[in-house]
Formats: sequence, C-alpha cells, structure tokens
Amino acid sequence: MAASCCPSTISASFECRSDPDICYANPNPTNKNKSDKANKSSFRHFSSAAAAAAAGGGGYGSGGLIFRFPPNFVRQLSIKARRNCSNIGVAQIVAASWSNQRPLVDDDGSAVVHHDDAAVNALQSSPLAPPSSIGTIAVHAGERSGRGIATDAITTPIVNTSAYMFKDTAELIAFKDGTHESFEYGRYGNPTTESAEKKISALEGAESTLLMASGMYASIITLIALRPEGGNHIVITSDCYRKTRIFIQTILPQMGVSATIIDPADMEALKSALDEHNVYLFFTESPTNPYLRCIDIELVSKICHSKGTKVCIDGTLASPVNQKALALGADIVLQSATKFLGGHNDVIAGCISGSEELVSKVRYLHHIFGGVLNPNAAYHIIRGIKTLHLRVQHQNSLALRMAEILEAHPKIIRVHYPGLPSHPEHHIAKRQMSGFGGVVSFEVAGDLMATRKFIDALKIPYIAPSFGGCESFVDPPAIMSYWDLSPGERAKFGIKDNLIRFSFGVEDFEDVKSDILRALEAV
Repeated sequence: MAASCCPSTISASFECRSDPDICYANPNPTNKNKSDKANKSSFRHFSSAAAAAAAGGGGYGSGGLIFRFPPNFVRQLSIKARRNCSNIGVAQIVAASWSNQRPLVDDDGSAVVHHDDAAVNALQSSPLAPPSSIGTIAVHAGERSGRGIATDAITTPIVNTSAYMFKDTAELIAFKDGTHESFEYGRYGNPTTESAEKKISALEGAESTLLMASGMYASIITLIALRPEGGNHIVITSDCYRKTRIFIQTILPQMGVSATIIDPADMEALKSALDEHNVYLFFTESPTNPYLRCIDIELVSKICHSKGTKVCIDGTLASPVNQKALALGADIVLQSATKFLGGHNDVIAGCISGSEELVSKVRYLHHIFGGVLNPNAAYHIIRGIKTLHLRVQHQNSLALRMAEILEAHPKIIRVHYPGLPSHPEHHIAKRQMSGFGGVVSFEVAGDLMATRKFIDALKIPYIAPSFGGCESFVDPPAIMSYWDLSPGERAKFGIKDNLIRFSFGVEDFEDVKSDILRALEAV
C-alpha cells in the first residue's frame, strides 16, 4: 500500500499540495525573451480555483494544489475579507509568484487581469520627468506594471518569505544556469522590496537601486564595495554625520584605507588629495549634517572623474525631490530612507542608486553581508514615497519661512540654511536644488543652559534624533550626538553648545512659528 503524504487525522481538513501552481515569469525586463520560453509551460493562474473555493469547493489551485482550506472556511469570509485574502494572503503564501508586464492568464489562455498598457508603458519607460511631474512618479513608479507580484491589488502586497521554491530540480538547474529567474533566498531579493527599489530609481533617475537595512549600513557597504584593487584612500568633508566619520577614521584604516578631510568648499584641497593619493572615492553629504553645507556636485564630479575617482553623494537632507545628484554628475547617490523617503518616523532603511554596474558591485557584497531590509519595511517605504513630494514641498516652505524669521530674531546668533543668502553655498544650492529642505540649524544667543531652556519651552516638536518625518523634531547636537566628548573636543568638530538642528514636519506654519517665538522668550 502506498503511504499517504499526510496523516489521516489532518487530511480531512487540509490536503497537501502536489505540483505548485505558480507564475514563474521573468521579473527582469532586460532578460524577458530568454526566460519566456522556459517559463511559458509553467505560467499558470489560480483564480478559477479560488472562485471554486468561494463556491464551496474550499481549494486553491487547479490540477496542482497549493493549499486547501477547511470546509466552509472561505464561505464564512465576508466579501471584503475574501478579497483581502486573495490579494494579499495568497501573495504571501505563494511568495515565489511574480510577473513582469504581462497579464495573468487562465487555463484557456484568456487574460484575467487587464491594464491600460499604453498608459502603463508610457509611465514605466519615460525618461526622467521634469520637476512638475515628480508627484506622479512618486505615486506610480514601480507599481503600475512589473512590480513582481501577481495581484490586482492597488497597493503592493507584503511578501513575507525567507526562501523561494523550485518546482523540480530541472527548474533549479535552469536557475543556476541563468535561464530561469528567481530570488532563491530572502537575502538576495524580495518582490515588495524590488517594487520600492524601482520607485526610488525613477525618482533619482537611476538605472538601479539597492535597498538595505539602514542608511549607515548603506554607507559602510558602499565604502567597502567600491574600493578597487590598489585603492587605498578616500576624501570626505569636515561636516558630516558623526557615525560615518567614526567608521572612516577608525575602522577603514584597519582595512588599509586612509582618508583626507576637506572643507566642503575647498576645491584646491580636493585636487591636492587626488594628486597625492590613490583616491578611489569622494564621499560626502550635500547638504551636510548639521551645518547644511552644499557641495558643488557638478564641479566635484568633473575634478574627481578626471583622476578616475568615483563620487558618492549622501543626499538624505535634500531628498530626490529637491536634488538629483546623479544628473549633476555623481556616480552614486545614497539616502537614509528612514528620513524623508519613509517620512513617518516608523521605519529604518537605507539605499543607494546609480548605474547597474556600480550598484551590482555593492549588491554582490551586500548579499554576503546580509543587511537585508524586511519586506514590511519596504512596504512602509513605498507608502511613504507616495506623499513624498507633498510633504517635502510643505517642509521646504515651512523651513525657509522660519529660517528668515529666526535670522532676524535678536536671540538667534546665526542661522544655517542653504535657502538664505547668508549661507556660504547659497549660490550653489540655488543652482542645483529645486528646494532647500526641511531642516534648519541655528545658534541660540547664550550657553548650553540657555539652549536647554529654549528646547524645554517648545511644545510642538519632539526632542529626538533623525529628521524628515511628519512630526517636527528638535535636536541639540552637543547633547544628542556629542555628549560623550568634552566641550573642547566638541569644538574640534565644530559642534557648539548653543547649536540646534530643527527638523520641520508637516504641521501648520502659524502654530510652529508661535511655538518657536514663545520658546525664545525663555532664553
């Protein structure tokens, strides 16, 4: 007697799957023709079986069962819940299913999902659009077609899986030979994450984007992965995120990489470093953190490229709405997606965008290191980007208006904001940015105690690190990021006790203005 695949006590409620009913279409449009032949025979859809289940059959799959629900399970679901189960639940169960710019087909070959192909293709294939269409790109890019998930849901489902299955060893061998497409393992990719990456690529005007677990991880893996054989030196700017500086000055030397630190405006120092060292990368923020200095990206790129040096710009404080670093000549643009891209202070992520050649080098090392972004976090990034342009436009306006008010206030010594004519790189910011960002740094007239009184008198902003979210944040760098150093040591990094970094959210301008002006009365 043949042994049953499932114990009899279970088979009454559930049936084991046999041949998985999965769509194995190519997720990579550049490799479509090669994989279509291999995939055509296994390109199936389980919609008809779902309908049978809803009618009382209880099973998903036609011919090859994936999953059979207990009797009456589907019938007991409401129409809305049933639809959610179909759109999201099945996408999670059948996590290996994906399609790329082709409709799902029923067993008779008829299409069951239809799109306005002309509109979709125009949106997907159009070159980088002018700034006026940034909102359309933010909402639709990476999701209207080829998002890698077989569902008619408007929102991209979260595919929670750690691995992807192969229907037989022949398909596994085809994957290893490069004729069948799969992510294989969760560390190497995910459909939800891929949709977010396509959306960011469209915003940045990039060939490729790689999402990772955090902005700091993205910085570290890029600094390591882009080092060529013999490359032993990088150039960075004096004003930058402290953790980045710590890694560059303490960890990279252990790998044989030294660094030259220059003022953001000192092009002669950059030229000297390029002449004296084998510099493989110029790495900086623009605007920088916390003084919001702006690099002349076009000029720096020309100088560096003349020596064969790559340029990586951390554009987190600008966001892709305000600045297109790749179009200005940079080779890689980095974002802490935790900030403006996510926009809701509820996710940690980082990404790099650039040419497929350079991003692939980082991706190779990333697959080894494994700093993978959870697909739930990728979903939050997708959701956040859809309102990115609206939030950033409001934050730009709020920050500029408040910077002008603060600069004129008698209890403020100095305001650091690239939108002000007093800023040392205002002329650069006007040329390469479409907006000046939602973060303003300023110095209160007084010592650390006066600064604390001002912060404690504020009612609207949270005292917190980070920036770019819907809520306003106030951050005293001397305490938040440099408290472990003495005042003298902090001064070496340009961090004053009276310095404040204020990240404006999406609150009403009048409310924020009244709160700040009232708090200044405590100084």
